[in-house]
Amino acid sequence: MLKTVQRLLLLLTTTLLLFSCKKDNEEPIEVVTIKPRVIDFGFNLNDYNVVHDTVRKGDTFGTILDKQNLNGNQVYDIVAKVKDTFNVRSIRVGKPYTFLRSKDRTHKALYFIYQPDKLSYYVINFNDSITATKKTRPLTFKSRTIAGALNGSLSETLQNLKVDPSLAPRIAKIYAWSIDFFKLQKGDEFALSFTERFINDTVYDGVDSLKAAFFEYKGKKIYAFPFSPDGSKGKLQYFDEEGKTLKNFFLKAPLKFINITSRYTKSRFHPVQKRWKAHNGTDYAAPTGTPIMSTAAGVVEQAGYTTGNGNFVKVKHDKTYSTQYLHMSKILVKRGQRVTQGQVIGKVGSTGLATGPHVCYRFWKNGVQVDALKQNLPSSTPMEARYKEAYMKQMAPLKKELDSVAKTIVKK
Repeated sequence: MLKTVQRLLLLLTTTLLLFSCKKDNEEPIEVVTIKPRVIDFGFNLNDYNVVHDTVRKGDTFGTILDKQNLNGNQVYDIVAKVKDTFNVRSIRVGKPYTFLRSKDRTHKALYFIYQPDKLSYYVINFNDSITATKKTRPLTFKSRTIAGALNGSLSETLQNLKVDPSLAPRIAKIYAWSIDFFKLQKGDEFALSFTERFINDTVYDGVDSLKAAFFEYKGKKIYAFPFSPDGSKGKLQYFDEEGKTLKNFFLKAPLKFINITSRYTKSRFHPVQKRWKAHNGTDYAAPTGTPIMSTAAGVVEQAGYTTGNGNFVKVKHDKTYSTQYLHMSKILVKRGQRVTQGQVIGKVGSTGLATGPHVCYRFWKNGVQVDALKQNLPSSTPMEARYKEAYMKQMAPLKKELDSVAKTIVKK
């Protein structure tokens, strides 16, 4: 028994000595940390001492360079040599700039980079030959198709779906002739196919273009597909799934986003005069100063002031139709002036007999005032038959994609 224990102790001691000798004889392992390459503005930033900053109030190009130990004569020489490419007076407060400096202890300024916007930048080279170059970051475009149901305003709904909410007014403009967005209901479905811009393939830069859309309006899907009958150089117009134009002779309303507070009626209690009388127009409430648009092209027939109407404008569109816009805070057109559809002709106000800021929109047909919201108004010129086949071929796969993604909508 004793011999067995002695053997085990000898074996253990030998093993420990072997491992101990091996460690003593090993070369120490050197750990090398490799920094990842950081590429920006076309430079490997690891090669420089990098200073990022923004233009502050009171900064000039000269004072910014002074901080880099460049004296007044050097600054004057730099300004003179780069003026044809870079206007040093164009720098603005809040805009970012970067210095690339040598990595030695002198930290000599080698390059100055100024970014007037997210996409473009200027590089000023301070080396042997002072030069300035304007460059643009690479843009990539990615397509996305989404579907959803309205929950709040269109802007809020888009934001909840991680879409740039600035797309909302662009959509409203496309549908201005066919949808009153204030009449859309919570739960109304929609689908959008669009392209988004990315700077350097990673930095989101907003929505570039709308490829296709539909909105559920009064129980019906209204599609919109862009198409240029004259080819790539022509102006894009929007048509539905049957090739009918979305653009009508008249806009739906004189304001971009509307809130109807009083409708056309033969009997309404006037809030100022305190008596029952006909209301021959449609009232749209909006903050003072909101732009008022002419709902169709025409000629300004009247522009002036009366006690009841306040500041107003009346536009004659053709032999059949005229429109009038009342209670303006400011008139922006003159009598006899030709205006285009959507042109701003005044600003919302509360002049005349009005209790708050709004525009009273009046509509004449054959010299008789009628309810604008109940008119079956004429459309613009339809698509020519010769373009129909090309349009349908372009539209079909886009509609199929919209309809497919719409099946995934989950209403809240």
